Amino acid sequence: MPELPAPAPNQAYCQVSALEGGEIQLPLVWVIDTAQEGDSAVVPALAFLLRHTTNGDRLVFDLGIRKDIENLPTGYLSRINSMGFRTTVPEDAADSLAKGGLRPADVAHVCYSHIHFDHIGDSRPYTHATFLVGEGARALVADGWPRNPDSLFAQDLLPEGRTRFLDPTGWPPLGPFPHALDFYGDGSLYIVDAGDGHLPGHINVLARTSSDGGWIYLAGDSAHDRRLLTGEAGIPSHALYGCAHRDKEAAAEHIKRIRTLMETYPRVRVILAHDLPWYEINKGGPGF
Repeated sequence: MPELPAPAPNQAYCQVSALEGGEIQLPLVWVIDTAQEGDSAVVPALAFLLRHTTNGDRLVFDLGIRKDIENLPTGYLSRINSMGFRTTVPEDAADSLAKGGLRPADVAHVCYSHIHFDHIGDSRPYTHATFLVGEGARALVADGWPRNPDSLFAQDLLPEGRTRFLDPTGWPPLGPFPHALDFYGDGSLYIVDAGDGHLPGHINVLARTSSDGGWIYLAGDSAHDRRLLTGEAGIPSHALYGCAHRDKEAAAEHIKRIRTLMETYPRVRVILAHDLPWYEINKGGPGF
């Protein structure tokens, strides 16, 4: 397994802050195979601001849920209702940025882990940002709503002329992951191909958080519950709700890679997009 690179002299890294992105109630039988019928949890839809310590670049990873959820494609609204998802967005990513004295227009890059509704937020205020998405998302939006009335994804989701589709085919391996892109070219932030298990175009971020070997791994929807990472639970396929991933086996393989990362590198902190235990401990604290 390729090692994570050791820090260079004067190693650049990223200052990472969590951003509020709303909350969503999930049926746990859709999330873990140890849940009982009727179990549910209200989990966060986290976004993250990463600030490069040398060049000052600001990158936001995911945008959470949009406040005007009624403007999602009609097919998506039907899907959300049929799944029993309940969303609340008292504060979105833009509101969280404002608390730190930043405007969405101050953000240089928005990186979507994938284009499900609880990650894409409201892109409109990010007028100066280049949007980074996995190559697999290209076909999903090309055949999007309203051209395809049944699509969950809007055709105009990604801003024309400001979207960069990331094809992992030629990316080298990094740690347990087959493909990763050294985004800034200085070892400070890697975009990791998460495979198509959850959704085509799914990507994660591995970023340095110190100059001496600290890391954070932002796992998106690689898992919806920490018990999937520890092996305490498995991925379910529910009779009514189906599976949370398009390819259950591929998703499980990626989870194994993240588990290997955690076991091999104790200085890597892994955070999921819907990481309720982490959120309950850190909400309102210095991590935000």
